[in-house]
Amino acid sequence: MAEPKARLNIAMIGSGFIARAHSNAFHQVRHFFDVPFTLCTKVVCARDSLKLEAFAKQWDWEETSPDWQSVVTRKDIDIVDIAVPNAMHAPIALAGASAGKIVMCEKPLAISAEEGSKMAEVVRNLPNLVWFNYRRVPAISLAKQWIDEGRLGQIFHHRAYYFNQSGADPSKGQTWRYRRSDAGSGAIGDLLSHLFDTARWLNGEISNVSAMTHTFASNRDVDDAVQVMARFANGSVGSFEASRYGVGRRNGNGFEIFGSKGSLAFDLEDLNRLQFFDATDAPALQATRNVLVTGPDHPYSTNFWKPGHLVGYEHTFIATLADFLQALAQQKPFQPNFDDALQTQRVLAAVESSAASRLWTKV
Repeated sequence: MAEPKARLNIAMIGSGFIARAHSNAFHQVRHFFDVPFTLCTKVVCARDSLKLEAFAKQWDWEETSPDWQSVVTRKDIDIVDIAVPNAMHAPIALAGASAGKIVMCEKPLAISAEEGSKMAEVVRNLPNLVWFNYRRVPAISLAKQWIDEGRLGQIFHHRAYYFNQSGADPSKGQTWRYRRSDAGSGAIGDLLSHLFDTARWLNGEISNVSAMTHTFASNRDVDDAVQVMARFANGSVGSFEASRYGVGRRNGNGFEIFGSKGSLAFDLEDLNRLQFFDATDAPALQATRNVLVTGPDHPYSTNFWKPGHLVGYEHTFIATLADFLQALAQQKPFQPNFDDALQTQRVLAAVESSAASRLWTKV
């Protein structure tokens, strides 16, 4: 008879869109991965009692509470999951870590590098995770594998973009993501943070940036758009563009990477596909391959569906959680963690500094 799995009780703070993605992962992970723990969605916290009760019922949380401070210190809680506006990340993470909890945090880590540094320090000896979920898109994981295998050779260019059209919607302009007091920044923290995390994972550290920001909406105190030129430590150069005014793009998050032996291209709006050009092929055979990354022999293809059956946004959170739980059981480090996210936060800080000074800025 198999030994019973250790139980981990989760307290999640937040009941919005991203809390749904986290909740789904907590329930679904055991269906796709042989995880070494039993997860219990113990208590969810939020301020709006009516919405909170409905959320808890829909996503099968045992308890609700409007008071996260008392919940994160409870002895029966093992994991504190942070799914609230950016300005609340630090106080919840610090409280959870001080109580010795496993801490999971939505991106970006913080509203400043200074705040992020305090958070990374306090969780350093505790298991921790930051939900930069796009690393677990199978096509992006395959890109990482091929780059590490040297299929692109020396990297020359890393181009990345993230466009959506949320900023052009007047109704969304009143939400917390468009207030500096709650979000810390606009497209920089919301969109550019994803681009930098993916770029750092695929192509290494960013050393210098030159940036500009722009706000299209009057009386809005966060950036609507940001453009960045960058130098990487490996000698390659990069360009990054993020905007909430990319009318016609719902979630256009993509990259192109060019090297001496070939190139790769990806776009999240077609997340099961990876474009690959192999410059080592005979000239008459050289052409861009449109690779459907659903298996066989692709990342996570044995965990989800049969080859040719597509995965979605939700699976990236499930795979992130599964990898974290395996690392936790094996007492191995997991990435991306708070230290990873802190380095991304430092790049974001350099972007803001460069945009203000109009000078190249060292990270």
